[in-house]
Order: sequence, then structure tokens, then C-alpha cells
Amino acid sequence: MEPLSGALLFAMGIMAGIINSAVGSGSLLTLPVLLAMGVPPGMAVRTNTIGLMFASVGSAWGFRKEVRAEMPYLKPLIAAAIIGAACGSLLLLFTPTRALNFVIPILIIVALILVLFQKRIVALIGGNVPDENYDDGSPVGEPYKRPGLVGAMGLASVYGGFFTAAQGVIYMAIMGVGTGRSFKAVNPVKNFLSLFVNAVAALVYVIAYFVMGSEILWIGVLILAVGGVIGGLVGARIAKRVSNTFLKGLIVVVAVTALIRQFV
Repeated sequence: MEPLSGALLFAMGIMAGIINSAVGSGSLLTLPVLLAMGVPPGMAVRTNTIGLMFASVGSAWGFRKEVRAEMPYLKPLIAAAIIGAACGSLLLLFTPTRALNFVIPILIIVALILVLFQKRIVALIGGNVPDENYDDGSPVGEPYKRPGLVGAMGLASVYGGFFTAAQGVIYMAIMGVGTGRSFKAVNPVKNFLSLFVNAVAALVYVIAYFVMGSEILWIGVLILAVGGVIGGLVGARIAKRVSNTFLKGLIVVVAVTALIRQFV
């Protein structure tokens, strides 16, 4: 790997860690760099997922206090995330990457609709409408156990294990609607569950590397891992200080960017 390419990948790894902590979709920064370096798509996705798994560790650690308060309610979501991620990562190994060109835009559009019309959707299903500019810091609790929410998060985890890009946006949208709480309130759990998804997918890819010969750019993994941990820890601090309105706007910007990238 050329020094300039490595430096750019490292910088994007830091930025991806920050964005993943606050919103998700940091892969929109790192994947294009890997692809521009000439790394084949499947190999790039595997390299990116394993590398940014360490960013998820940094993000989850930064929100450890918030997650601890929610932990008694998260077992169903953790199970759904693990099962979904395993299915999605196995799917990537046996499915042509070009299939993403059809799936990704649909998922991102759905996520955008959930984010933009969260209040109306929550009101329609009879939930409490969240105040975007207020969060009392109290745990969300029981809503995390709702079967509909668990099922939707399981499907989102299949996508996360398959590709990861825009995973955080989709998670935030689903949990915001499913719990009726602000995006800032559900963000710590989003980061916690993303850690499970990325770890499971990374494990599947590493096993495939040894068993099936599925290629991974290990120097890229190392660079992304170091940059991602730094960005994840920094991003957790930033995410705690921004308003919910700002966070919602950032989600929309990242989601639209992800959508545009599918057609350019």
C-alpha cells in the first residue's frame, strides 16, 4: 500500500469512527477509499467491516454508562443482532456484490422516511411522540422488548452484516420510531448493537479467509482499526453534546449522501 493511500485511509478511519458514534454510516467514507485503491468490492467490504469493528468498540465504550442502564431490556435485541448479522455476512460470501445496487437505495429511502416523519409515525401507532430538543437521560426500557422492534432490528442486522453502510441510520430510524424516544436517547444502544453486528460479521469473514480463501487486505484492517478506535472514542464525546435537532439533521445528510452514492 502506498504511504499516501495509507494516510488517507487512516484519516477516513478516524472520521468514520466519529460519524459512527454520532450517527452511523462511517463506511461511506472508508469504502470509497478502499475501492479507489483498486481493492475488489467483496474484499473491500470484508476489510472495511473487520477494521471498523474496532471503531464500534470505541463507540460502545464511550457510551458504556448509558448502555448499562438499558442492559436489562436488551437481550432480545442482542440476539436479533447476532443472528441477523451472521445471516447477512454469510449472504455476502455467496451473493454477487452487484445485488447491493438494488437493495441499498430501498433501505436508505425507508430509513429517511422513518427519520423525517418519526413523530407522525409514532403518533399513528399510538406511541409517545418524542421531543427532538429534549432528553431527560432516563432509560428507554421496556419498548426495546417489543416484538415488532426486535423483528425490524433483526432484519436491519441482516443488512448490517451484509454491507454495513447506512446501518447506523437504519438502526436509529427503527429505534426512534419503535420506542418513541429521541435519536439521542437511542444512540448509545445503536452503538452497542452495532458492535455485535460488526463483531459477528468480522468473525464470519475471518473464518471464511482461512476456510474458503476469501481475501482480506490485512494492512487496511490494521490502519482502519487504529483510526477507528481513535474516532470512536472522540465521536462518543461529541455525540453526547450535540442537540437532537442537529443529530437528526446529520442523519438526513448522511442518508442522502449514501443514497446519492448509489446512483453516481
